[in-house]
Amino acid sequence: MDMRRIRQNLFGEWFRIGRAFPPEVLEAVTRLVAEGEGKHRGELRVAIESRLPLSAVVQGVTARDRAAMLFAHLRVWDTEENCGVLLYVLLAEHRIEIVVDRGIAKRVTASEWESITAHMRDEFAAGRFREGLLTGVTEAGALLATHYAGDGSSRENQLPDRPLVL
Repeated sequence: MDMRRIRQNLFGEWFRIGRAFPPEVLEAVTRLVAEGEGKHRGELRVAIESRLPLSAVVQGVTARDRAAMLFAHLRVWDTEENCGVLLYVLLAEHRIEIVVDRGIAKRVTASEWESITAHMRDEFAAGRFREGLLTGVTEAGALLATHYAGDGSSRENQLPDRPLVL
């Protein structure tokens, strides 16, 4: 049993979620996701979770596991071109995970996604949560526009643009 993870999820800074990501930040992210999806064929979904339930931590569920669960539960995988991307933030453990569907995984390398998480982590570590999240969304959108460019035609929005806060 990982006592450090238990302490983080019970007593960590997870309670700061409203201060780290107030409504105006969530609105800015919503706009950025929508703008980005006008330039590429990907579908970006943002999920921010304050902490994991104690039972999940005890069972050994990692941030990556939780992101994969949300990827499935939110049906990010269920897009027309297999073009879904989940950007997941677990505040209590200071973790950022990006899960991508198979269509995008064929075109974008893991190191490109890792670069985005590193930039976000740097901003978060400096207490700049707004900038970190906006950086992640902007960079993910740019990466999708590079590797999964749109053709300028209007298309159906298959996933909500607004971040999900859990």
